[in-house]
Amino acid sequence: MLDPGHPAPGRASALEEQIDQWRSFLRRRQAIHAVDVAELEDHLREQAAGLVEAGLAEDEAFLVAVKRMGALDDLSREFAREHSDRLWKQLVVVPSDAGEAGPETTKDAVVALCLAVAAALAVKVPALFGLDLGRDAGFYLRNASLFVLPLLAGYYAWKRKLDPATIRWLAVAFVLAAAFANVYPFEAHVPGSATHDPGSTELLTGLHLPIALLVVVGVAYAGGRWGEVAGRMDFIRFSGELFIYYALIALGGGVLTGLMAMTFRAIGVDIEPFFQNWLLPCGATGAVIVASWLVEAKQSVIENMAPVLTRLFTPLFAAVLVVFLGTVLWTGRGVQIERNVLIAFDLLLVVVLGLLLYSVSARDPRSPPGLFDWMQVVLLVSALLADAVALWAIAARITAFGFTPNRVAALGENVVLLVNLGWSLVLCLGFLRGRRPFASLEKWQTDYLPVYAVWAAVVVIGFPPLFGYV
Repeated sequence: MLDPGHPAPGRASALEEQIDQWRSFLRRRQAIHAVDVAELEDHLREQAAGLVEAGLAEDEAFLVAVKRMGALDDLSREFAREHSDRLWKQLVVVPSDAGEAGPETTKDAVVALCLAVAAALAVKVPALFGLDLGRDAGFYLRNASLFVLPLLAGYYAWKRKLDPATIRWLAVAFVLAAAFANVYPFEAHVPGSATHDPGSTELLTGLHLPIALLVVVGVAYAGGRWGEVAGRMDFIRFSGELFIYYALIALGGGVLTGLMAMTFRAIGVDIEPFFQNWLLPCGATGAVIVASWLVEAKQSVIENMAPVLTRLFTPLFAAVLVVFLGTVLWTGRGVQIERNVLIAFDLLLVVVLGLLLYSVSARDPRSPPGLFDWMQVVLLVSALLADAVALWAIAARITAFGFTPNRVAALGENVVLLVNLGWSLVLCLGFLRGRRPFASLEKWQTDYLPVYAVWAAVVVIGFPPLFGYV
């Protein structure tokens, strides 16, 4: 009989290849946990082994064994759709099952819609206490992530059926975040002005708090698998897909708003106050929950789209960075260290890191090195050089004019990115030279996630008192 845990030594049989692909597919799905995958794999192997002993070829045994996995019919159909070139698609895909929505899907949609409405209304709660979005921009900036991320974490805590202890820790994290975002006496950018434009430390708090809280959401999303590489990689994949859906919703919302403005203007009604005070803030927060629900409800659509986008933009961003570095060398000009320039430059490096993360999450780790892997090396090298240019400029500015919150934050963020990108380059080159498995790059990226959260927490908690809340 075939040993479920140990395939025949010295060769990768057709059955083992099929089971490996089946196992990898299941591990990417939140509908089933790693422990259950192992149990189901044992059951599949037993079925296949019995069929092989009965005289079937390994390929045929796998097809029939999958067909007999009655409790996994839905997952088998989904696997067949993802691998449409497989012969067994005809065995497990039933035309009538397309588009069916079960009670569980409907319940998820209702819960997500209710939480989206709650997030939209949460933005307007401060107005009941006299706070205005235009006049008190600093408050809304600091608390923007707190209007929606606790509800998003709550949605996944409910969906993943987290234990009470984990839910309590998640609640404590959000309470502490709310406290540090609101107890500090932040000073306005222009003291004494009628509007509270956020100062440097307040702006940094608003930008870094979502980074720290996203990791808290990741713990809820992973559903008890945060300690596993696969669980953290699922969250990375989710984050990229969420961004894509959110961008699509934002584009659609922009078109809708433009049409609304034109139609109402035709009858002499100005909807700009409604747009600024209600539609934009409420829609922006509620759309996060809706996009998160869509990630799982329409996961197969984005799984086909996201790798294409990654392969499209990776060479484009690599070209932009190469041209930028060439221009720096040709002109001899350094990077201007101003707040907006620093933010834009760091965002560029973050996008590069995002492309790397998403390409890692979408790649089959068993595939051999290819042209796209070399393109990633070009992207990493150019990003490292650009990061080094930025670090040199920041250090020169600090030496000449001293420390400010923006300069220190930019310095720390670029160091954090430099470490990640640098070791990623080492691992990529090791993979291309056949000295390291691709899994080592996956593990490095997922293990590094808490570093971003720790640095963001340092900025939120330590920078305001360190720099006098200005």
